[in-house]
Amino acid sequence: MPRIKPLKDLERQVELRPASVEVRSVTERPREAVANDTSATVGYTPLTPTERLVFQVERFLNGPSFKKEFPDSGEDVKVLGVRIGRDLTLTVAMPFLAPLIRTEPEYFKRKELARRALMSFMKRKVGAGLSSQVFFNVLDRSGVGEAGAYLTLLETSAEAGDSGEVGRGNRVCGVMSLLCPPSAEAAAGKNPVSHVGTIYNVLAQVLAEDIYKKVQGLRGVTVLITSQIGKPISSPQAVVVEVTLAGGTTLELARPQIQREVQLAFTGMKSFCKALTRGLYAVR
Repeated sequence: MPRIKPLKDLERQVELRPASVEVRSVTERPREAVANDTSATVGYTPLTPTERLVFQVERFLNGPSFKKEFPDSGEDVKVLGVRIGRDLTLTVAMPFLAPLIRTEPEYFKRKELARRALMSFMKRKVGAGLSSQVFFNVLDRSGVGEAGAYLTLLETSAEAGDSGEVGRGNRVCGVMSLLCPPSAEAAAGKNPVSHVGTIYNVLAQVLAEDIYKKVQGLRGVTVLITSQIGKPISSPQAVVVEVTLAGGTTLELARPQIQREVQLAFTGMKSFCKALTRGLYAVR
């Protein structure tokens, strides 16, 4: 939210309160970081073509070339992709900046230009044999002024109190797929030292990608990690790896390599948490 000026646009209220004695002890143990919660997290790869396109569309609409052409567009972009057979439909919500839109006709003109730019992008990305359709800011209505246009002051619907629900947003992989198991916690907004909501969420995704790259003959990988509060983060309660095998590969052949990758991941937990602290892994 680059347009928000903290000292001008926000009212701050700082509240620091101690947690319970038991929970505080999690970060006070000197030897090894322990989990501050009991949770379950999931990572999976690769993305399906539809999931990958949804991710690319959001990156395009928030990318430098699009923002240069449409400086009046906001960053609070939501993209829903649905594919049924060979028909792909995208529903896109993207606000425009009220200070840069002077009239209702100008809003609808800019919206149509943005939709055309997106359609041009999609023609380069959608595979042959698929038909695509884009619905853009579908709640809009002409003739009713501000009430029929998606306009914001600061390019986010949060300014109107629409803050959403923690955990409802994107997974670490960048999308929120309805066909894959969800994590029990959101990855963002937590400390990367003892909070498994961040650590295990990111690790599950990184581990899934590592296994997929390093173990031959896999079509897909899903990693599920559960924690038990108070236990060392390097000793999860359970790690489950589900794989889809390609032809010619057997589970007996892949299992030892998968187990080795899992062991390496938890052996290097301290280094992984330090990398999280330095922001080397994206938490979207």
